Amino acid sequence: MAAEPNATPALLHPTWAFTVSHPAHFIALGAGSGLPRTAPGTVGTLWAWAVFLLLQPWLNDTGWAVLIGVGTLVGWWASTVTAQHMRIADSGHIVIDEIIAFWLVLWLVMPTGFWGQLLAFALFRLFDSVKFGPMAWADRAFKGFGPRGGFGIMLDDFAAALCTLLVIAVWRF
Repeated sequence: MAAEPNATPALLHPTWAFTVSHPAHFIALGAGSGLPRTAPGTVGTLWAWAVFLLLQPWLNDTGWAVLIGVGTLVGWWASTVTAQHMRIADSGHIVIDEIIAFWLVLWLVMPTGFWGQLLAFALFRLFDSVKFGPMAWADRAFKGFGPRGGFGIMLDDFAAALCTLLVIAVWRF
């Protein structure tokens, strides 16, 4: 089947200009933290960690719950729009899923020191990158464009967050 003559090719490596061209892009690409060509998910997770530490003194449990809940819905929308504009169903440069899911992990494991946070980071990155079990199911079951695809982008990282939290809970008890 021949490609459409006016079809835009997939945007494999988003630029800063693309990031700021639409609010959904800015959100989905983690305010630019998803732009690196190498390991954008790791950089996005590090960004999430830094922002969490900056916001932590200002937010109580209710504030975190609201931020994560609203962030999930906004992230779903932003991921959907950005994936469509990039023409890639689940670009690794979309990192809002890592950001919101890792905020959930940090919120639920706090209070903990640097080493506990580092362990949470390492486990989350392991589960997010290996994609076995629930992460693989979520990644496969919701591939595509539109709201279903945007939901899938968010869901596999929440599955990684759940696995991270389960390992930490077992370790703590």
